[in-house]
Amino acid sequence: MNILVAGFQHETNTFAPTMASYDSFVRGEDFPGLVRGEAVLGLLNVNLPAAGFINFVRERGHEVTPVIWAGAGASAHVTTDAYERIAGEIVEAAKTQHCDAIYLDLHGAMVAQHLDDGEGELLSRLRAVVEPGMKIVVSLDSHANVTQQILSLADGVVAYRTYPHIDMADTGRRAGELLLALMASGRPAHLVARRVPFLIPVNSMSTMMQPARGVYDLLEELEPRVLSLSFAPGFPAADFAGCGPVVWGYAFDAAEAERAVQALFDRVCEPEDQWAVQFESPDPAVRHAMRVARTASKPVIIADTQDNPGVGGDSNTTGMLRALLALDAQDAAIGLICDPAAAAAAHEAGVGATIDIALGGCPQVEGDAPLRGHFVVEALSDGRFVYGGPMMNGKASDLGRMARLRIGGVRIAVSSAKAQLLDRNMYRTVGIEPSEMKILVNKSSVHFRADFAAIAQEILVVRAPGPFIADPAELPWTKLARGMRLRPNGPAFEGATETLR
Repeated sequence: MNILVAGFQHETNTFAPTMASYDSFVRGEDFPGLVRGEAVLGLLNVNLPAAGFINFVRERGHEVTPVIWAGAGASAHVTTDAYERIAGEIVEAAKTQHCDAIYLDLHGAMVAQHLDDGEGELLSRLRAVVEPGMKIVVSLDSHANVTQQILSLADGVVAYRTYPHIDMADTGRRAGELLLALMASGRPAHLVARRVPFLIPVNSMSTMMQPARGVYDLLEELEPRVLSLSFAPGFPAADFAGCGPVVWGYAFDAAEAERAVQALFDRVCEPEDQWAVQFESPDPAVRHAMRVARTASKPVIIADTQDNPGVGGDSNTTGMLRALLALDAQDAAIGLICDPAAAAAAHEAGVGATIDIALGGCPQVEGDAPLRGHFVVEALSDGRFVYGGPMMNGKASDLGRMARLRIGGVRIAVSSAKAQLLDRNMYRTVGIEPSEMKILVNKSSVHFRADFAAIAQEILVVRAPGPFIADPAELPWTKLARGMRLRPNGPAFEGATETLR
């Protein structure tokens, strides 16, 4: 076969302060920068679904026609311009290129300025231009808000099974396996899907902990009975009717599909409060970290979850930095604080200089003013590095001019571009060795665990003021599905409806 391949990834927090423009996809931010045609094959050694898919099908003698791969860091809506340009390229290629099947590397939680279900709309446009019966398979992030439109228009959909997402390439491989099974059978598989009736906080989705680990263990135990089984906990910060967790599966035997999906659905839903999260406040968390650090041989890691750029933050709030300084924390580091002006001032002044600047600050967060102070410039960097941890291993990145600033006992990794602090090499780029610090504050929610858990004495999840509201019950919902509970065992929302059958 010749299989058309395209990737278009964005996780949309409709409550976030900054939209994703076309240039966001060109830069890539947390992802590789936009590539087209044969240049997509340059990503085959990166942990991405498209890489896993392409490697798998080529090993089995099939050819691929790569169209485009585009991803941008989580933010508010994808602009109409960016969506139409990238989706338009994919649809035009499907219309004009000869292919026997289509594979799409998507996120599943994309909301554009002009439409709520970015992935569902792309599939709809593709169905309008391809031959009837064309097989289309899709891989999704586990934070996908899987809609009826996505499931009804794709022949097969699979999702990640790890968070941190260390199985992205493996998910692409599983999409390839599903496609080849469907092509070999010559008949459609039965789809069964169940929508979970409550939103799950992002911080409880980590598969390095329970209950998520146990859910995915059961999924893999059940899957041999069916063609494919998936669970997406969803992304609980997208204000539209399709937001929320979904369990789904495919089988040629409809009864087997029903049994497997129902068993997994029951495990997800009972007991509901297994997904509840306890958050710390900044000052108590720093005091606790300082007490532990006195005798610890490893750093205490604090997740500044509400300013995580991986879920729509801009990586510039100062709440955790202020708490570290107020309590006189020593041998502490925080990263990344994205402030191009501060990085430029540090580069202009040079290593060893003291600069008087106002650092960071998120204008969309009440009370989060820039931190004015005298900062020592300890190191400078061009911001180029390669991820070394298990999640984005091998991906080259450019965060623009970077600096290591020190104020009191705190070192700050300052960047000119935002990115989630999920890899130790991001600190090392400005000369901070994470394992040698007493306290690390990472602007991340869960992904940092993949590379940092091994060096952590203890991990705390803290809700300092930020644009990503970690408790979905506190968000100002307007379009969520009627009856969806806003947190485990939380109040139900009354609004629009979407039903999966």
